[in-house]
Amino acid sequence: MTTSSSVLSRLDPEPKAWMATAVDVARESGKLVMSELPLGRFPAEGVEEKSAGELVSRMDRASEALIARRLLEAFPDHAILGEEGGHQGAPDAVCEWIVDPIDGTTNFIHGHPFFCVSIALRRGSRIEAGAVYLPYLDECYFAARGHGAFLNSDAIRLSVSQTTELGEAMVATGFPYDHEAYPNHDNFVRVGRRARAMRRCGSAAIDLCFVAAGRYDAYWELGLKPWDLAAGALIVEEAGGVVTDLDGGDDWLHGRNFVTAGTQDLAQRLRELVHRSGATHTATSR
Repeated sequence: MTTSSSVLSRLDPEPKAWMATAVDVARESGKLVMSELPLGRFPAEGVEEKSAGELVSRMDRASEALIARRLLEAFPDHAILGEEGGHQGAPDAVCEWIVDPIDGTTNFIHGHPFFCVSIALRRGSRIEAGAVYLPYLDECYFAARGHGAFLNSDAIRLSVSQTTELGEAMVATGFPYDHEAYPNHDNFVRVGRRARAMRRCGSAAIDLCFVAAGRYDAYWELGLKPWDLAAGALIVEEAGGVVTDLDGGDDWLHGRNFVTAGTQDLAQRLRELVHRSGATHTATSR
């Protein structure tokens, strides 16, 4: 097992199987992706543009095919929602795996180390288990609902930052491909004037894991899809952090806009500054 035996021993049989499988499959897929990391060979072979500025590589598709095959072998009555392949598996499944085969594709095709594999299990309306593997750094973040979040083993249990003030916070964000529908540059400037530091790494799943680990104090982004944040958001919550939509509610998985932080106070301060669209519409917190 790649997850710690003592972590798994505390889980009920279903979450135990989900957690172990998510970690093992994420690691296997990450090794496949690393086998063709295009260092020094940009533009990489087999790269296409799905939409303006949004790239997909041959390895995105190969990674997702491997993940789907492994998950459906292990759980034939489950379904899969993948970034590249859409819905697969049982149409009436109660459990659905939400998969991003390479989160940070643009980084990957440039040989930049911040890319990852993200796998989450949704049962009903709740994310129950998730794993995010950064193959270049060999870091695997994972969580099961109600059992905490971990990095590589239970020797490294994740815990979010307790920072409450923006002036003391390192904050991250990202920029969507559809800049017209989800403008974020003004938000970047607005928050950046108040935060201690701003970062933009190019992978939502990694940003979330870094919040869970306390490396970032807070993070927001606009225009995301479920596969971008399903696993990472659970990992943040299980590390003691806050995940909300821009109104402070819980419609973040499908609402496309979200804020996360280690503390409620910092999340609220960030929500007050982040606008949905343009400079005149301010999100309110509650």
